[in-house]
Amino acid sequence: MRSYIGKPVYKGVRLGPVIVIKDMHAPVKREKADSSEAELKRLEKACDKTKNQLQKLYHKAVREAGEASAAIFEAHQMMLEDEDFLRAIRSMIETEQANAEYAVAATEDRFSEMLAGMDDEHMKARAADIKDVSNRLLRNLSGQKEIDWEEMEPAIIIAEDLSPSETVRMDKDKILALVTVHGSSNSHTAILARTMNIPALIGVPLELDSVRSGMLAVVNGTTGELILEPEEETCRRAQALMEEEEEQLHLLQSQKGKETITTYGSKIRLYANIGGVEDAGYAIENDAEGIGLFRSEFLYLGRTELPTEEEQFQAYKKVLQMMAGKQVIIRTLDIGADKKADCFNLGKEENPALGCRGIRVCLKQPEIFKTQLRALLRAAVFGDLAVMYPMIISVEEVKKIQEILSEVRTELEEQKVPYQMPEQGIMIETPAAVMISDELAELVDFFSIGTNDLTQYTLAIDRQNERLDEFYDPHHRAVLKMIRMTVDNAHKAGKRAGICGELGADPELTEAFIKMGVDELSVAPSMILKLRKRIREL
Repeated sequence: MRSYIGKPVYKGVRLGPVIVIKDMHAPVKREKADSSEAELKRLEKACDKTKNQLQKLYHKAVREAGEASAAIFEAHQMMLEDEDFLRAIRSMIETEQANAEYAVAATEDRFSEMLAGMDDEHMKARAADIKDVSNRLLRNLSGQKEIDWEEMEPAIIIAEDLSPSETVRMDKDKILALVTVHGSSNSHTAILARTMNIPALIGVPLELDSVRSGMLAVVNGTTGELILEPEEETCRRAQALMEEEEEQLHLLQSQKGKETITTYGSKIRLYANIGGVEDAGYAIENDAEGIGLFRSEFLYLGRTELPTEEEQFQAYKKVLQMMAGKQVIIRTLDIGADKKADCFNLGKEENPALGCRGIRVCLKQPEIFKTQLRALLRAAVFGDLAVMYPMIISVEEVKKIQEILSEVRTELEEQKVPYQMPEQGIMIETPAAVMISDELAELVDFFSIGTNDLTQYTLAIDRQNERLDEFYDPHHRAVLKMIRMTVDNAHKAGKRAGICGELGADPELTEAFIKMGVDELSVAPSMILKLRKRIREL
């Protein structure tokens, strides 16, 4: 039995088998091969295995999403047959006696860099495809099995860290708990855990090579403990704690269908934050009064080509229909910083948290923005849709958005495509937006305060930097004063203001937010009933 202590980001206890996800983006070591012939055979075997995997993925995508969405896997198969690519790998193995892993990684670097530097957008997009195929090849060469989410049993996921694009690929119903060696309390691992109501630990001092998939583990999201290969008595205690949790969850069910209102009559809307269409089920299950934040960028992550207008339209329409008349607020794509999507070709930035992200990406690439806006306006016909824009810092940005929106409306009218104009809101997540919130309130229908980024920019602390967790204080008086100022300025203009950041679910601040006059709290689905109970007891 081995025990490790990390930082808990969501409470709860889970007992189950482990699945280890290793980072295939780590630098590949160059080693001198004993036999080039043996390395070539390993390469050939890995290529065959990769082709079979891609073939299966192609057929699965055809069944679930149609030919157009499946085409990417067909393109990846063709890439594995590209003679220039394969010849370059074989040449390095034969002439330099390099190991197959290094030959693949070095060739991928060279080819993807060359393609990314081209003027042709289609060729630039192929750079991401080369990376994807190479990573799959490296995984097969190293013997690391790809997770088959359809076949696997529920398990505890252990990884160095998890990027947003990796979490997108997961079957959330198969995850018992999440454990990462790195990450911060504001990471997407933490957000995913809170959305799904599962225990999660970050910063666990663990050597991944000492953990094997299949071994039994206990995760305690209250104490922060990870126990590998637990003894029988430890398993019994974990089982007892899990049964207690079930009883508590059962008691919370009594909050369903009740008004979110304090004992002295103050009402507040209690909405849910979701990352994709499938998460709407968690919102419904937890009796959310609406969706306060649909993170639309998750439609773009984990893929090498942009989602089409039709794909986006169908996703937004489905969520609206699932919510059956309740309001759904969709944030336009918030790509950048820690949310990387190869199809945008944003390149590397020295300080991504202060770089090209959010609305800046949309205004710099208006055709991508227009495609999303068209899908949103078309979907608005099917329910109570509202749209909000992230990372606003100026009145000029909002006016530019309105111009683009006007162009989209004109296009839809000329093409006789049915649409409806949704409510328009903005995210208040920069100090600049707070300070001019009186001017911004005149231009929009509502504000949604993103406390994660507002805290980051107010305190000048990168919220993804785990070394600064001790300095990151979302209760800082400056942050709370900014929230109050934003709410006051919204109300003076007759507009509403909500909170959709992680701070909205903090029970220590619930009463303060209600006294400030916050109109809406949008939180992880797992927090809805807990927060309703808290508000009804105030």
